[in-house]
Amino acid sequence: MNHALLIFFITLRLLKMAVADEGFCPSTSMVDSGSDLKHLYWKVTNPTLSPSHLQDLPGFTRSVYKQDHALITPESHVFSPLPDWTLTLGAYLITPAMGSHFVMYLAKMQENSRSGLPPNDVERFIFVVQGAVTLTNVSGTSDKLTVDSYAYLPPNVDHSLRCDASATLVVFERRHVSLENQSTDQIIGSTDEQPLLETPGEVFQLRKLIPTSISYDFNIHIMDFQPGEYLNVKEVHYNQHGLLLLEGQGIYRLGDSWYPVQAGDVIWMAPFVPQWYAALGKTRTRYLLYKDVNRNPL
Repeated sequence: MNHALLIFFITLRLLKMAVADEGFCPSTSMVDSGSDLKHLYWKVTNPTLSPSHLQDLPGFTRSVYKQDHALITPESHVFSPLPDWTLTLGAYLITPAMGSHFVMYLAKMQENSRSGLPPNDVERFIFVVQGAVTLTNVSGTSDKLTVDSYAYLPPNVDHSLRCDASATLVVFERRHVSLENQSTDQIIGSTDEQPLLETPGEVFQLRKLIPTSISYDFNIHIMDFQPGEYLNVKEVHYNQHGLLLLEGQGIYRLGDSWYPVQAGDVIWMAPFVPQWYAALGKTRTRYLLYKDVNRNPL
């Protein structure tokens, strides 16, 4: 048995042990476990893949970095003060240093924290996975964003995020590729407000959080799989992806490698890397997916 296959079976065994020890996160917005109420997407910030007696195993990680893909798992996240934000710790998970044209990071906002602005000509998308924040734009209008809410901020638009307690955000930023006579608008919404879209030949449920009009050069997809469902198409395409598993677990194929994954895992997919997913376990998989669109690859 080669080394890669041995690692795969060891990790799969750990996944099965975690299921026996920890159970799964239901797809409802709140989970009652004894006396504790758990919020939607609670496993993103409280991953449970490894049984407790293995969490401190020296050198153990499921994270992998290769030329055309990366799996970044929670035990590998490194948080430090986020530049230009106050009282906020950030973990950069995908950056141009690995070949991407976008940045993806987690922002852990503490009590009385505030966001900074992205660089000039950079657009920003935020999605709340824990807690709540208040978004205020240049006109002074404020909106409260709770778990499963999101906002798209066009480039060079003043705005601020304020957190009065604590919150965890996933943030995407990229330098906007503008088109003549086209502009983007601020968007605020929540996942459940978006309609389910047709997915010919596929069984998963799809929502898109950003308009599909040509003004926007990327989109964010929310994809849901019931246990046992999988992608029909084994995708190979020019688009890049940044992915955060919000719920569930399964197997992701990237190139010639097969990875057990669970809520809290982040994946980077370079152009043309073969990719495929199958959902396992007892509850749905939901993941959030960045995808560049509407621009000629030349």
